[in-house]
Formats: sequence, C-alpha cells, structure tokens
Amino acid sequence: MASKSVYLETFGCQMNELDSELVAGALTGLGYRFTTAADDADIVLYNTCSVRERAEQKVWSRLGEMKHRKNDQPDLVVGVLGCMAERDGKDLISRMPVVDLMCGPAELDKLPELLDNAVRTKASLAESDPQVAIRRSAKQVALQGNASRRSSTLSAAGDSLESLDLGRMISPVDFDGRRSAYVRITRGCNKFCTYCVVPHTRGAEIHRPPEHIIDEIKALADTGVVEITLLGQTVNHYRFEHDSAVTLDGVVQPQKGRAYKGSHNRDSFAGENTTTFADLLYRIHEEVPAIQRLRFVTSYPRDFGDDVLQVIRDCSRICRFIHVPAQTGSDRMLKMMNRGHTISEYYEFIDRCNEYLHQPEIGRPLMLGGDIIVGFPTETEEDHELTKELLIRSKYKNCFIFKYSPRPGTVAYDKIPDDIPDEIKRRRNNELLDLQTDISDTIAQEQVGGEFDIFVEGLSRREHRKRGTEVKPGSGMVGITIGGADPNATLAVLDQDISEPTVQMSGRTDGDLIVFFDVPTDAVKLPSEYIGQIVRAKITSADKLTLSGELI
Repeated sequence: MASKSVYLETFGCQMNELDSELVAGALTGLGYRFTTAADDADIVLYNTCSVRERAEQKVWSRLGEMKHRKNDQPDLVVGVLGCMAERDGKDLISRMPVVDLMCGPAELDKLPELLDNAVRTKASLAESDPQVAIRRSAKQVALQGNASRRSSTLSAAGDSLESLDLGRMISPVDFDGRRSAYVRITRGCNKFCTYCVVPHTRGAEIHRPPEHIIDEIKALADTGVVEITLLGQTVNHYRFEHDSAVTLDGVVQPQKGRAYKGSHNRDSFAGENTTTFADLLYRIHEEVPAIQRLRFVTSYPRDFGDDVLQVIRDCSRICRFIHVPAQTGSDRMLKMMNRGHTISEYYEFIDRCNEYLHQPEIGRPLMLGGDIIVGFPTETEEDHELTKELLIRSKYKNCFIFKYSPRPGTVAYDKIPDDIPDEIKRRRNNELLDLQTDISDTIAQEQVGGEFDIFVEGLSRREHRKRGTEVKPGSGMVGITIGGADPNATLAVLDQDISEPTVQMSGRTDGDLIVFFDVPTDAVKLPSEYIGQIVRAKITSADKLTLSGELI
C-alpha cells in the first residue's frame, strides 16, 4: 500500500494550493509517492474549487478522462477533494461513479483513512471481477454537511483538522529549493455573501493558536523558506483569546470566530490576553527574522483597524500590498450581496491605507488589489457606472474581474434569479477590464526610474516558453500540479541549456508588482542561486501589469 503513486491536481485559490501541500505532506509521511504525470499514478486526486464555473468544468472534463482510463486500470482510485465534493455531496458519485472517494475541505484530516479503504476496496474488486471494479465506486466519503459546520465550542475544541497543519512540521513536502510558502491562520468564513459558497463548504470561521502558526513558520524557515503568505478568507478577522483556549491531548485547539464590532482602535475590542491580527503580524516579524517577506490575503474592508496599518508601516519586512475585494461600487448591489459594508466605508478604508502606507518617496508605494463581480442579478447601468467609479477611485494595481455565474448552494442561486443577459455581462466585463488595464498601466509607468528591492521567484514566462516549461510563477511543489502544470519545472530547467549571455528572471516588489530583469550566465553565480534572494533593481520600462529593470 505504501508504494502507491499519487497524482494530485489543484484547481482554484491559494487556500486549495495550501491544502494540497498539506495533504501531500501527510501522505508522503505514510509512504505514498507523488508524480506529476496522471498516467503514471495508481491514485488520482483532484482538489477542487466551487467559486468559479470554469474550474468546475475542468474537473468534470478530467473525471470524464478517468472514466475511460479505468477500462485499462480497474484498480485505479479516483478522488475528489475540496469544495465541489462538499457542495455536491454524494450526488457527485451518483453522477460520476468513476469517483471512489470524496473529502470536503474541513475533513481533509480523514483523507489517509479514506484513501487506504478505497485502495483496498478497488484492489479486492479488481481481483474478483475487473468489470465490476470498473463500474463500481469505492464510496469512501467524508463531508461535514451544511448542518454540522465546525462552529460550536465543543467542535472547535475537538478540531482534528488542526493536525493537518501541524503535520507539516513532521512530514513536510520536499521543497527542492522553493523559497515561498503559504500558512493558514484562519479557516472558514462567517460572512455569508449571497454569491459565495465558501461558508457552506469550508465551515465557520476558526482561528488557529498563534503559537502553532509561529512554530510552523519557524519550521518552514528552517527548510529555506524566506517568504510567507498568511491565508484566511477574512484574514484581518484573526483574533485568538488565550483565556478561552482549550487543550485536547496536550495540544491547544483552534477557536471559533467571534463576531465583534470593528474599530480603528484595537484597545476597544482586544485585551492583553488576546492576540489580534496586528499582534500576530508583529510577533512573526520579530520572532522569525529569517522570513524576509511577510504577506497576507484576503482582507475584509470592515474591522480592519489602524493597529494593523501601524504594524505594516513600522515593520520593514511586511509587504505593502493589500488585496481587499469590493465586488461592486453600488450600495444597492452591496446590500443584495450581503457584503456587510457600504461603498463609503470601503473608500474610508482605502483612504486610511494610503495615509499610513503609501510612501513612494522611500521606494515603498502602497499597492491595492481587488475583486469585482459583473452582472450580479438586477445590476443596472447606473450600478455599472458606480463600479467604474470604484476602479478609478481605488487605483488597484490589479483587479480580478469576472462575470457573475450562479453557484449551487448559495443564497443567490436559490433565491435571486440570474436576470442579466450574458451579452450585457460580457460588454460590462470588457469595459471594466479595459478600464482596469489603463489604470494598471498608469501605475506601472509611475514606477519607471524608481529603485526597488525585488524578491526573485524564478525564470520569467519568456524563458519558460523557450524551454517548453510554462508553469505558474511562484509555485514549486514536488509531485503536485497546479491547474495541470508541473510547478517543479522551474528549478529543473533553470541552469540547463544556457546558450545565451543572459537569462531573464522574474520577481516581485513588496507591493506585488512583477519585475523582469536579466542575469548573466557567465558569472560565478548560477541563475538558480538568485531564487529566494532579494536584489536591488532600477525600473527601466513598464507595460501594464509588468515592469522591466536592471540590477543595481
């Protein structure tokens, strides 16, 4: 059993990429081997996302391919992990019997047991009757269910999912030179935006103990990681009350999220025995100096105190990039979306961010990122124009803009008819994309002539295309694919077939601006040795979302 090979493909968000890494670490510790070629695997797992329709369509396509493959490999085990599994439930197996196991994002700690049972079941069926093995699912399922979200104090105290994050320190994935990593600080969400399925698939908001987070980051730093991105659905809501901490089997457990009215003054809602998000950022910065860059996503515009902004301003290794979705510029639409804030409150937050953090005179301009949903039900041309105003006012360096598509399991899907024709959605979407392109280009042009510290991530896309190894920048996980691409290809080809005097590499400013620059290939330092380093570069030109520079 321990010699089984696993192909794990990840779709969707950064949270899913982290889940896949943790799953890979846990399974590697049990003796499973990982491969980046699905055809070579005994077990094929898809870690899925329900936020966008396109990601789901890719998963259905992959499952169709696996159905044909089982004709030749009856004992093949196919699993669906993540949000699609949680949302669709056992109906997914009824629709696609090729699926042998399903595991929701809040039950991933149970995956090793499910996988072992599925492998044994399929092996037994294949031995006795291969045709039955082809048609019959192993039916190994672990789903939390909408009615049993991990939200009560008792459930939080007995939350074994924490063991998955803690297991990273015992069975880490082989980083093979990777210098960036994600670390989860909260799980789940309590916001219940009407378009979003996350509270139903990932459960209630749970905050991890700060000591666990810091110990995990220290362990990652020991492997050579120098950049950490803290993850949470509403990351700035992090708040751990030490007086309320519960210990189970000697391990401090996560706490469920507690609602509180936000304030710009942390003293109004946090006591000395409470670790807030600002406290956590400061502790990581001070206690793990090996981490050269500290990032976080995703922020919620309400409840974001000045204390957090002050810590970012005063701590040199915390990046000045804040991703804070607005979704729309219309108060009427915000209310329909149940976003919990007005557009004036959003603008007030943006103004505070700029007041504290925008310091271009010292080479540290604040950069903002956002999300926009186009064509939410009943959206009018007036609402659309207000969203244009939002883009102009907020000056995002980049913004993810998507046409609304109803997602099963959400309030909007069940109660708000999708009444905006697709041609109108498409036209509005293109208008916003064009506007944001102009804004991004203006921001990029403003950086020309400036000098920045650049965190080097790897080869540029241009260099990857030369070598036929196009991958997602910043990834580097062994044996796991992101959207079907092999992230480990970065290091595999970096120092090979160098026939030109320079190689173009890619990195980011602390404001998350992408910078391309050339490094010499005839020097003592190999191109791969730049990865994870911070270099100084002067920006010489700009094109929309990217900058080009020269090393200083």
